[in-house]
This record gives sequence, C-alpha cells and structure tokens, in this order.
Amino acid sequence: MNHKIIQFEHVSKNFPGKMALDDVSFELPAGKIIGVIGPNGAGKSTLLKLIAGLLRPTAGKVIVNGKPAQRRISAEVAYLSEQEGSYPFYTVAETLNFYNTVFSDFDSSKAEEMIDFMELDRNQKVHALSKGGKARLKMIAVLSRRAPVVLLDEPLAGLDPMIRDSVIKGLVAFVDPSEQTVVMTTHEVSEIEPALDMVVAIKDGGIVKLDEVENIRAMYEDGLVSWMMETFGSTRFSFKALE
Repeated sequence: MNHKIIQFEHVSKNFPGKMALDDVSFELPAGKIIGVIGPNGAGKSTLLKLIAGLLRPTAGKVIVNGKPAQRRISAEVAYLSEQEGSYPFYTVAETLNFYNTVFSDFDSSKAEEMIDFMELDRNQKVHALSKGGKARLKMIAVLSRRAPVVLLDEPLAGLDPMIRDSVIKGLVAFVDPSEQTVVMTTHEVSEIEPALDMVVAIKDGGIVKLDEVENIRAMYEDGLVSWMMETFGSTRFSFKALE
C-alpha cells in the first residue's frame, strides 16, 4: 500500500472566534501508523474530526480513500474519541456484540483475541471497569473493525504506564498495515515512538513539519525527543493542556 489515503487540499476550519486550521494542505500514505502532535489548541482533534467526516471544512477539501470526507464515509473510518462510547450496564462481551451489529466490518474473532490479549473479563460490566479497562475496551472495539482508516484521539491520555504499554502493544499487534492506516493524536511521544512510522507536527492551526520517523532518527541523535525540542521547545505536553 503506497497510495495517498488521506488528502487535505487548502483546508481551513473556523469556529466562532477562532480559526482551528488555516489553509492546510498535506497527504498521508496508506499502511502507516502516524502520530499527530502539538500543543493545546493546535487543531489536532479538529483534524481527526475532519477526516472522520464529523466536521465539514470551512474551505478546501478533505479526501479519504478517494472519497470526500462526510458522515457517510463511516464505513471507511473507525474513530476512537476521548468521549465515553459504551453503555455502562453492558458487559464487555455485550458491548462488543453491539459493535458487531452496528458495523458490518467488525471482526468478532479478532475482538475475542484482543480481549485475551488485553486481559479483560468478558462478563464484567463496563461501569465496573477501571479507567484503563475502559480504555482497552474502546481500543478493542475500534481495532476490531476492518476499516481502512483508524483514528485514535489521545488513546493513552491519563493511563498509567503499564496500561499504556498494553495499549501500544495491542496497536502494533492488531493493526494490519497491508489493509489499514492509523492516525493518532498523542502527547506520550517518547512511549509511542517505536510504533510510529510518521509524525505530523501541528501548531497554531498549521502543519509545521511532516516526516517519516526513520528520517527523523537519522537526523537527530535522540530521535523524536530532539525533533520535538526543535519544533515545539518541549518534549511533552501536559495532559491538562491537551485538546
């Protein structure tokens, strides 16, 4: 897979009193795990919602897998938001069965495998899960779809290190690069770096850098750490400051 699966053509997105994205143009190749990083208010979550078709651009075009990004492209995109997305009194198994009825591309056998990998109890109620358990369940629900584009909005936010490690390993183990492209916003750059193929740096509503992680490692002794210092003057953004 080497075609451009996501294209932004002179995209701007305005909200009352604020321009979230300003005349942004870029292309993302298929079959990659791509990190979108930047400070609070940079436009990261807006960018994901535009790809998912949940927002429409004020100007310009967003193309996903050859189609305009609109709500009806939901079959092309699996989207994990920061919001709670499960019924609290469903069990883990009932939650995933619900996803199976809603999405025709849901892979039940993959979901079962991920439940074991993520060490979740199929019979536990969602409301009884820890924050880390809920995060792992959301990841299972999204990664069990065979959608060509997977969007993850801060999948590691607020999780303890062991749970973050489990989520990252699940991401690497269960994404099929021959069939899927992952775009994720994150502030845990040092932890997620081994899983990333490409990074997009966004600041003040614009793309300031876009490069392959392999190229960054070749240019910077400390890889993404040095790259982030040069780009943002910081190696990490605090969780409270995130979009």
